[in-house]
Amino acid sequence: MDRDLVKQLLDQAGAERNRDVLAEILRTTYELAGDDADRLNLKITRDALKEMRAAFKMFAAYEDVRKVTVFGSARTLPTDPLYDQARSLAHQLAESGWMIVTGAGPGIMEAANTGAGRDRSFGVNIRLPFEEGVSEMFAASDKFVSMKYFFTRKLMLIKESSGFVCLPGGFGTQDETFELLTLFQTGKATPSPLVLLDTPGGGYWHGWQRFVEKELKANGLVSPNDSDLYLITDEVEEAAAHVRGFWRNYHSLRWVGGRLVIRLQAEPTRDEVATLNEEFADLCTEGAVETTGPLPAEVSDRDELDRPRLVLRFDVRKGGRFRSFIDALNHLESAPPLL
Repeated sequence: MDRDLVKQLLDQAGAERNRDVLAEILRTTYELAGDDADRLNLKITRDALKEMRAAFKMFAAYEDVRKVTVFGSARTLPTDPLYDQARSLAHQLAESGWMIVTGAGPGIMEAANTGAGRDRSFGVNIRLPFEEGVSEMFAASDKFVSMKYFFTRKLMLIKESSGFVCLPGGFGTQDETFELLTLFQTGKATPSPLVLLDTPGGGYWHGWQRFVEKELKANGLVSPNDSDLYLITDEVEEAAAHVRGFWRNYHSLRWVGGRLVIRLQAEPTRDEVATLNEEFADLCTEGAVETTGPLPAEVSDRDELDRPRLVLRFDVRKGGRFRSFIDALNHLESAPPLL
């Protein structure tokens, strides 16, 4: 595709940032036209891109606000104790400044959106020929999008949030829960808190845990520490504290070459770093966890330059252990108070 034509199209669209990426999108579209691609494949590409654009645009105005996605069954009735659990949890998190993201349907989704309130709720709906309608809360809402494809919907339900809570549900909830765990285990998603919430005395997630222990962990299909990727609880207060507490001291991470840089809210002491190395030496493929200033690549990108840092050569197969490492960072004496 002619570079001058690409430049002209970007100029006409008023694009000032990320022009290199936008140029690649235009070139890919051009190449699809030359591939004589099947009509169905082109329609999938068209619809997926349109759906993602709509969701990106919806979330853009709230990118600096923490969000938690709540998953659970559309079939849960308002009389079910699970409904109250979801509503209470969302209310507590909304009161702490969080916004709530759901699939915009009935059941658990409606409960969470009701608890958070219209102003602090997002809905990412899936169009189905049966069962799942759209909550009345999202009528004429600017925080609602409707999607044709599950894969684009799940991308947006996961990408935009800093925490996740799964309540009991059917195949869809299991799919969402296992996808989250897969993304965390493999490092394809940035670490985030994941709570599996039930009612007091409920056996749904404990039954699920027995399957994981007996059929997956015992047969070596997952790592022993992968259970550290999630918390099972039947207490709303513990669930809310777990979501909020994940961000008490841990801020973000970035790969720079072969080194993992962890940005924090507060500078750890020398003794605290020594203790971390004693407890989590297995996370390092070589060397140790060390304090550092911004690395050159971070300086070049002006990437969170004012934050304290730790750096290590991280064993990427240790996703569960790394989750425990984040918990340890959040419980250091130097960590700021939980807000």
